[in-house]
Amino acid sequence: QVHMVESGGGLVQAGGSLRLSCTVSGVTFSRDRMSWFRQVPGNERDFVATISWDGATTVYADSVKGRFTISRDNAKNVVYLQMNSLKPEDTALYYCETGAYRGQGTQVTVSS
Repeated sequence: QVHMVESGGGLVQAGGSLRLSCTVSGVTFSRDRMSWFRQVPGNERDFVATISWDGATTVYADSVKGRFTISRDNAKNVVYLQMNSLKPEDTALYYCETGAYRGQGTQVTVSS
């Protein structure tokens, strides 16, 4: 059974930072690409970042490039999203995905 549990969200002022974590079990984590998406109620989900199985390749949405960093620890089955210089428009439910699986998400709220 696949479990994906996000944590690290919260309320932060604009310009602040948060580090999200996603702990994964039930898949061969070290061989899977991992991604972060975000969604605001009433909107479609938006791609945020993705990282290859070995961490060698990362891709970011233009809206977060230079501010967010995705990384992974294959020994711990965890993928991270370091978010710096946060903006109010970054407010959303953030969740990690691999293949057909996704977690429940963690809420990030950025106040102006």
